[in-house]
Order: sequence, then C-alpha cells, then structure tokens
Amino acid sequence: MRGGEGDCCVVVVGAGAGGALTAAHLVTGLSSRFRVELVDPSPATGRGTAYSTDDDRHLLNVPASGMSAFPRDPDHFYRWVRQHHDRQAQPQDFIPRRVYGEYVEGLLRTAAEYPANARLVRRETRVLGIDRRGDRLVVRLDEGGTIVARAVVLATGAQPGVDWAPVELVESGRLVADPWAEELPDGDLLLVGTGLTMVDIAISADRPGRTLHSVSRHDLVPARHVLPTTPPVPPPPGITRLGSLGELRATMRAHVARTVQETGDWRAAVDGMRPVTAQLWRALSEDERREFLQEDARDWEVSRHRMPPITARRLAAIDEAGRWTRHTGTVATAVPADDAVTVGLSDGTEVTVAAVVNCTGPVAAPSKDPLLASLTRTGLVRPGPSGLGIDTADDGRVLGVLPPSVPLYAVGTLRRGNLYETTAMPEIREQAYDVARAVVRALHGETRRRPVDRYGLTLTTSKQAAEAYNGALGRLLCLQDGVEDGLEAAVAADPGFAQAHAALALLGHEWGAVGSWRTALQAAHAAAADRDLDDREVSFLDAVTIRLRSDEETGAAALLRHIRLFPRDALAVSVAVPTVAFGGLTSGRQTAELVEGLGRSYGDDWWYAGQLAFVRQDQERWAEAEDLASYALSVEPSSGHAVHARAHVYYETGNHTEGLAWLDGWIQSRGPQANHRSHFSWHAALHELMQCDVDAVRRRYDRELAPPQITGSRALVDAGALLWRCHVTGTWEGRLPSQAVCSAAPDGWLLNPPTAFIAMHAAVSLAAEGDDVGLAALRTIALAHHDPVFRDQVATLCGALQAVVEGDFATGAERLTGLLPRAGVFGGSMAQREVIEDTLVYALARSGQGERAAEVLDRRLSRRASALDARRRAALDVKSGGTTT
Repeated sequence: MRGGEGDCCVVVVGAGAGGALTAAHLVTGLSSRFRVELVDPSPATGRGTAYSTDDDRHLLNVPASGMSAFPRDPDHFYRWVRQHHDRQAQPQDFIPRRVYGEYVEGLLRTAAEYPANARLVRRETRVLGIDRRGDRLVVRLDEGGTIVARAVVLATGAQPGVDWAPVELVESGRLVADPWAEELPDGDLLLVGTGLTMVDIAISADRPGRTLHSVSRHDLVPARHVLPTTPPVPPPPGITRLGSLGELRATMRAHVARTVQETGDWRAAVDGMRPVTAQLWRALSEDERREFLQEDARDWEVSRHRMPPITARRLAAIDEAGRWTRHTGTVATAVPADDAVTVGLSDGTEVTVAAVVNCTGPVAAPSKDPLLASLTRTGLVRPGPSGLGIDTADDGRVLGVLPPSVPLYAVGTLRRGNLYETTAMPEIREQAYDVARAVVRALHGETRRRPVDRYGLTLTTSKQAAEAYNGALGRLLCLQDGVEDGLEAAVAADPGFAQAHAALALLGHEWGAVGSWRTALQAAHAAAADRDLDDREVSFLDAVTIRLRSDEETGAAALLRHIRLFPRDALAVSVAVPTVAFGGLTSGRQTAELVEGLGRSYGDDWWYAGQLAFVRQDQERWAEAEDLASYALSVEPSSGHAVHARAHVYYETGNHTEGLAWLDGWIQSRGPQANHRSHFSWHAALHELMQCDVDAVRRRYDRELAPPQITGSRALVDAGALLWRCHVTGTWEGRLPSQAVCSAAPDGWLLNPPTAFIAMHAAVSLAAEGDDVGLAALRTIALAHHDPVFRDQVATLCGALQAVVEGDFATGAERLTGLLPRAGVFGGSMAQREVIEDTLVYALARSGQGERAAEVLDRRLSRRASALDARRRAALDVKSGGTTT
C-alpha cells in the first residue's frame, strides 16, 4: 500500500451506473495520493439493475444521443457506440441496455489506467454501516473489515419492494421478488406492475403456449416514443410560482393542449418540463405531494418514461397474439398449490400461474434497505420528503447529524424525495459529476464553497469580487448600463479573477471597444495561469480567446460549443443570441434552435422567458411572444429583452398608438438605466414614422438618437438606419445629418465591419451619407471576405445601394429584388432588415416600376397596418408606372 493512502480514501457505496460514474469522476479528479474504493456485493460494475440484462431486446428508453455519461460532452456515448458496438448506429437509435453497462464499466476502467489518477479499489462485499470518527467516516464491511474514509458517496439505488404481496404468496416460493436476479419458471405468469420493467420481462418471457397476465391499479403502460422526436417545448411562464397542485394540473393540461395544437405531439410538452420538475415538486406542500403520488404520479410516469418504438411493437405483437391478459386492480389473496399459485385480484378475478413476478420497480424508502435503516437509527441520514429516499441538500450532501465539513453525499434514486425525477441517466450523470467535483474540492482543501454566479456556475474568486461580477451580470441580463463598470470593480477587488477579465474582453470586442479587449484578454490568461479554474471557466476563456483571435466563423463556433457544454452560462448566451446589445452569432432558425434548446437548462427563468419571447416574435407567434414578455416583466420590470420583444410585437401587429404610449412610458421610467437605450428610442421612432408623425420623428432623433447622444455600434444600427429609412420613405426633407453618424461609428467599422449584421448597417449609413465611393470600397472588401455571407449578400447590398445613391434605380431595384429573400442571413430582426425592403420600394418607384412597388406595399399592408405605407401606396401612380413621391 502506498504511503499515506489509508488517510486519503473515498468510498463509493454501490457499483451501479451512478456509483461507477461517480467513481470514474473521482478517480480522474483526485491525485495519485488518493484511492477510491467502490464497494458492492455484485461482481458486475456499472450495471446495477437497469443494465444487468443480457437480452438485447431490452433497450434503453432514451436515444443514443441522450445517454452520454458526461454532461459536458453530449455525444460521447453515441461516438462510443459507433466505435465499439455498431458502426452504423444513428443518434436516434435505441441501444441495448447491456451495451450501456459495458460503456459505463469501460469508462471506469479507462480512468483507473492512468497512473497520475487516484487508485481504484473494487470490493465485492456489502456495507453494513457507517460510523463517524472525528472528521473521518468508518465504513463497516460484511466481510469483517473497515475502511476509514475522508468522504463517502451513497449510490445504492433502491431495493425491490414486495409489501403488496400477501404472506401466503411470499411463503409459497412462487413470488419472484427480483426478476433481474431470479430465473422465471415455466408456465403462465402474473406480472405485478405495468411499467418499463413489466414490458421488458414480458418480451423476454413471451413464448407460444404461455399466457402473461399483468395487473396494476391503473393498468397504464408506458407510452411510446415517436421518431423523429419533437424538440422539447419550454414550460409555461410562471409555472414554478403557482400556488397549488390544482393550478399546476390546469396549467399542465393547457400546456399539453397548446403544444399538441402547435406541434402535433404531446411528448414535447412533457419533455420540456424536465428543467422545472424538481422546483415544482419542492413547491408542493407535503399533503399535495402525497396527493400527487396517489393520483397523478402514474400518469406522469407513463408519459415521461416511454418505450422505444420497436419495444412498443413487440409488446403489441404479444397482445395481438392473445398471449397477454391485462387486469386492473391489486393482488388480494394467494392460494398456493404444488406447482402453481392461484391469485385473487381486487376486481374479483382469479388467475392460476406458475409464478408471480414483481415488476413494481424499486421502493425508495430507508426502512427497506438494511444499510439505510442502520444509518437512520444513528442519525447520519433521515427520510426524504414524503418518505421517499433520504433527505439531501441541493448539491447532494446528505442531511442528518453530520456537519458539512464531513462529506457524505448521495446520488440517484436515494434523492427522489427532494428531486422526484432522479432515476434517468440525464439526471444521474449530472449528479455523479457534481458530487464528484464537490468531494474533490473538499479533499483538496477547499473547506469553503467557491462563490457562484446567478445561475450556479463556479467563480474562482473572492466573495467581494463575485458580488461585483454578479451585479454586472444582472445588469447585462436586464440590458442596463454599468456592466463594464461592474466587471472593472470585480477585477479591482481581485486582480486574479480570470472570468471577469475574460468577460471584459468578450464584451469589449462585441461592443466595438477595440483597444481595451486585448488588454483584458491578456490579463485573463495571466490570471488563469495562477488559479485552479473550474472547467466551465477554462472553457469560457478558451472560447473567448478563439472568438477574439480567429475569424468570425471559427470564433462563433467556439462560443457556441461552449454554450452546448455549459448552457447556463448566461453571459455567453447573451453574446450568441441576436439581441438589442449584439448582432449575435446565429440567425433565423439557428437562433430559434439555440434558444429553444436552452429551455431544459433555464425552465421559467424570467431572463430566459424574455429571450424566448424575442424568438417567438421573430417566428410571428405574436400572442406567445406577448405572454412570455408579460411574464418576464412581471418578475423583473427592467427586463430589457422582454421590453424589446414586446416592442416588436406592437410594431409587427400594427398597434402603433398603444405601442408608442407604452414604450415611451418605459423609456421615461426605466430607460435612463438601460444600456443601448437608443434602440428603444429607435423602436419608438418607428411607431411615430408608421403614423406619419414626421415632426415627432425628427424631435426624437435630435433628442435621443443624434450623435453625440449615441456613439459606437448604436450610431450605425439605430441612427444611421433610421435616417436612411426616413430618406427612402420620403419623410425627411433636406440633407440628412448622416456625417455625424458615420463619424461616431467605431473606428474601421464602416469599411471593415466585424459581422454581416454590422455590415448591413454600415452600408445603409454610407448610403444615407450619399457616399458611393465608400459603398464601392465596402463592396470590394466584402467580395474578398472569407465569409460567404459577405461575398454574396453584403457585396450585393453594397452594389445595390451604390446604384441607388448614383441614381441608377433600375439596377438597384434589380439587385435588391434578388437579395430580399436572402436577407435573413444578415441577422437582427425583421424590423431591422425591413430597411432593405423600404429601399426596394423606393428604387422600384423611382425607376418607373410603380406596379411592382405597389405589390410590395400591398403584401406588407395585408400583414400590418401602417399610415405611412398606406400613404406611400396611395401615392403610387400604378397606371402610368410612375410615382408622385
């Protein structure tokens, strides 16, 4: 034995999938002076009940793409399957459960092979009890020895329960209490329970001449998966703040009905609830939890945990062949005979079978497990809420008489009382990872928990610096001023705060502060060299570095990959999604897929609701967008994203009077604190423009949009775009004050814009200035750009605007006509891209193509009321093909 090993031991009790994954993370996270002991009487590792079967007809009930053991590498299992099991496997395939057991066992074996990692010891024995000795835990083994541990993780799962069985049945020898561990006799069988266990046992036991009976209180079997799957639909806004179980039921019914209407698939509604299930469970009173378990749990279980399509077909074939008889009720009596047992059911039916098979699933009650019963007597554990499992904190720490300084944690089914949903691999892999990290930190001397950001992500810094960082993050999420000041305060409090330095660099780059971000990035790397950063912090710094030091496409891909690995990094998401503050890294369907995919991570968080509201308005789902925005604003009235989404709803539905009044009120009350407040003024000016209130537009421009009130990117995106739109709609008399706008733009952006979104606004700002030479130069640069969007769409827009500025309206109209269907690639919103359509109407009218211009306006007016567009439409002399504008 290595020196000091006896004092550096971690024990994991239970070698099923949860225990094996936890052990694997511990082995890789601890240094070689530690050892990890994995204790379980079973000779198998990584399998437990779920993956112990050797029948390849027993399939995972989640597709391969959703079964990675690593929450930060979602495709890991799928890649492993392609390499080790089936080279032709597809992400949507349902893989045999046996294969998954091999996968988990292999991960642990691989982790243990590296000499720098902690040593792994596998003991095939049972843990009888655990006692405290100072700051150590003494683990007593069935074989007579003990292990002195610095930390223990309980991953025992839950035991099969047969409390439902009459004494006569238990004593008859005809009860198969654990169908995974016992052989089934020949003859007919009664399967008690109709969940996924029953389905697998029925498929294995089916054969000609045998009748399978099943019985449960509800006679509900799991629903089936449908391929291709429908992406989860986020939960309704505010669902975690409901006051009662009755309200929750009504909200869920409405959520499912709405999802079916929109997608045709109720499954998407159920799957979307995963992020908030634990919150909903904890929000119920104890009486409501028990009521839910009695009246609702079975409906939830069969909807949430579904059969693979091929499994459903196999079960249906047994039914169609007449070999499966279903009963509703419970087991009431049992009369054994020599080679059978006659079972009386509560509905009065009697069946005579060779055996009764327990398919009710595990019972997560401490009293049913000898080890947990022992720990309950000593106070190390206590029963969980509603008598389910054991009581644990949010981080998995077991709650009892032990102080937090003595690490005793739990993963898996044992945490059901606090989480409810804690049996599926997506939950277990997160728990295994988080618990292992907590243990590693504790054993490496981190007695105090590191600070976290607003979404629970680790911040390697001081409490004071973390508070400043969270203040800055909160202002960013609300789109308020002072974000950079808050981050500067954070690094002033802790010059070694790498995350804050990296955030300053990223935001400086995105906001056009060319000089400052390089210094901040250098400071971030210097700080990282002296700190043991969390893996999320390392990933963020790597992504920011690639984003800032590479081309646009590579940098965007790096940041998006970071978000896939750490979806609750709201700062990174804020940069990726097109918003008031940024052009974003995605557009159109990409943006929708990104934001909708984050639902499982954010649930009904107010900030996320505002982001989703903006996506919904872009999808022209105005009512949903308004509901989401209203909810977000009810929780956080300063939510800039929700305000932005609502402003678009008002505009796109033609509700200009009400929209202007509401938006002006918000600008006056909360606008002074808003970052990029000029964009909200731009929205207000659009409402005024649509109402033909030209004087109001000019007053607002002078008061809120003209440089030097705004500078940087906003000068192009808001002021320049508004001036050009006023010009092409004939609502600004005299020379446009565009020279000041171009002068206020970030250095170099007019001719070398960083994104296609900025390039679009640089082009229209140059057009407003009448700078055909600048447009020609921007077009030349775009044609040589590595990004195909620049080479195609940006160059085309520049050429079209150059033609318009030079008076060649026919050429400009022709180029804009071809560009318009592809304008979505510029990013931003429909309202922003509408300036291209306005320019097309202008060019068509000025080139004598009034009828075509009228067609464009007619389509717009059929979608949205607008006094301005109605006036422009009336001014077109369609008969002569000319215009009076």
